[in-house]
Amino acid sequence: MSVASEASSLSPAELRSVFEKNSSRELVGIEVESAALDPRTGLGIPYDGAAGIGAYLAHMVEATGGEPLHDCGFLVGVRLSDGGMISLEHGGAVEYSSPPVSCVADLMDLTRRTLEQLAEHACRFGFALVPGSQYPFTAFEDVRWMPHSRTSIMREHFESLGNEGMFGPRIMSMILSTQVSFDFTSPVDLAEKLRVQAAASALFVNAPMEAGKPCGALSRRMQFWSRADPARTRVIPVTLREDFTIERFIEWALTLPMVHRGMPDGSRHRVAPVPFGTLLEQGFDDGTKPDLRDWRDHLSQIFPDVRLRDTLELRAVDGPPYPALGTVPAFWSGLTYDAAARAAVWDLLRSISPEQHLQGLDDIAERGMDAELAGRPVRELAAELLRLSEAGLRAQIDAGREREEAAAYLEPLKDIVKTGETFADRVLALWHRDPGHFPETFVDAYRIR
Repeated sequence: MSVASEASSLSPAELRSVFEKNSSRELVGIEVESAALDPRTGLGIPYDGAAGIGAYLAHMVEATGGEPLHDCGFLVGVRLSDGGMISLEHGGAVEYSSPPVSCVADLMDLTRRTLEQLAEHACRFGFALVPGSQYPFTAFEDVRWMPHSRTSIMREHFESLGNEGMFGPRIMSMILSTQVSFDFTSPVDLAEKLRVQAAASALFVNAPMEAGKPCGALSRRMQFWSRADPARTRVIPVTLREDFTIERFIEWALTLPMVHRGMPDGSRHRVAPVPFGTLLEQGFDDGTKPDLRDWRDHLSQIFPDVRLRDTLELRAVDGPPYPALGTVPAFWSGLTYDAAARAAVWDLLRSISPEQHLQGLDDIAERGMDAELAGRPVRELAAELLRLSEAGLRAQIDAGREREEAAAYLEPLKDIVKTGETFADRVLALWHRDPGHFPETFVDAYRIR
């Protein structure tokens, strides 16, 4: 499919404009999803009620002086005065999205300050905020769904895919993530940065539970992603090509159906399941044709390991426990914002095919640091990636683009490489010590304080 035909509502230049940069700055941002959990049972908190998520959000509007965000009349988020945001995920997770800042150390100062404020107010409502990778205790049948208009649309979309989409609703409601965003400054810079974002999942595995018991793998989250619309999730082969261009990515994105469209009242409506390129030419059912807002919405409905828009949004790794939250931006900043590190990482990864990469992810989800990737021990590869990340981060510190404190954020990852014991292994050890009281001990150990 061509990038756009003359009959399309958006020209090729307009489609590309979403990815164009007006600045050479290299900033970093973070999104942290935290489960809202009952401290005694570990179960999720409902939206309704005096102590529910809805009441909590209303309180946070007052406490922060932020702008309330609604979906069909329901309060679902708060826009903060500094450009950050508090929002709700489908299953009740509270997400904090930071504004972009100049370096990792500044980012973590802001993030910890904000999250601890959110957690302090949550405590007044009787629940704890617990970052990581999953709701460990809530069974899918007991999910407390939030009042998003897109929730039923997305569930219907995943269910329409049959076996290939079977885990989509579980991803929507039961998993968490910590995502970081980075800038690119040119098409060449973009291609280089995309290639290094693909091979460190084993360092972060942290989802070994399901409905309160060990699930038999170290990352149930990664396993869920293996069956959730594979056309738009995990590794996108075109992004790993030596000859990657924005045009190739746009051509690929135009082949995917848009799932839902935003309405003036803030609600979302289902879109006919045809390629977005077809919508450009034929329009929506109401006779209108897609505009730039629809194109941006469509790109946000693609869920790969690295989401590409006007930034690179890294989504692949499991979220770490709160004390190790800084590992995600520090590790990826070291690899992403240093040219020597990027070149060395690509030398490590360039011979790995997308198929081998997917096979490696499946093995990592089950075995963590004991897995293999393209016949190579993952622990060995992870150690080399961590070494390159540290060197890249140190180069940024020496150049005055990063503060010295950022180097310490890598320490938890060094311990994982040294011992082979992942975040998930530590959760399992906690469960084995006292399964009967595990919900209380888990929440107490990992909540934001």
